Amino acid sequence: MRDIFLFDLDGTLTDSGPGIMNSVRHALRHFGIEEEDRARLQRFVGPPLKESFMKFYGFSETQGEEAVEAYREYYREKGIWENKLYPGIKESLEKLREEGCILGIASSKPEIFVRQIAEAFGIAPYLTVTAGATLDGSRVKKGHVIREALKRLEAAADRVLMIGDRREDVLGARELGIPCVGAAYGYGEDGELEEAGALFILQEASQVGELLRICRERTGGR
Repeated sequence: MRDIFLFDLDGTLTDSGPGIMNSVRHALRHFGIEEEDRARLQRFVGPPLKESFMKFYGFSETQGEEAVEAYREYYREKGIWENKLYPGIKESLEKLREEGCILGIASSKPEIFVRQIAEAFGIAPYLTVTAGATLDGSRVKKGHVIREALKRLEAAADRVLMIGDRREDVLGARELGIPCVGAAYGYGEDGELEEAGALFILQEASQVGELLRICRERTGGR
């Protein structure tokens, strides 16, 4: 039975869009680019930053790294707190823990920021593992972060379920043979999670507390 739930952070546990988009806007201004299109900025919520700057603005790898540093100038001071838990998330995590589940975070955000947010928002006590990216970029892709979480948990993949709002969550989990539940209330584009192969989709953050029940119904208790 899958009783270990690994959650993405941005767009899954927290509504972090404003802080991320403001930080991206700050980084782009460093290059003389003024970007006010929310849809274009929203694409940065979830995936690794350097790759997103390279993909969406044609930056070289060096420029991508420079953009990430500019992003963090704003994020460290302001962007990290332009953020809030989705309604009911704290209560949902508490419920899952009471049901005997093991909970963790696997995020492409630098781990130092993930830990700060989990502590500040009062969800750290419910987490057995908090895995994130490294600041030097040596661990940033979702599959690598999930692998690190499994290593710390000393857990087999067949006990684990990933929950996330972007295709990177689904594809990263698949690399390790782990199914992923999609969080459609997050920042993914329409149809993105279904196309990536999400096991099933949560439409509202309030459904997180029902994960164990839903999984049992869909797998016959396995």
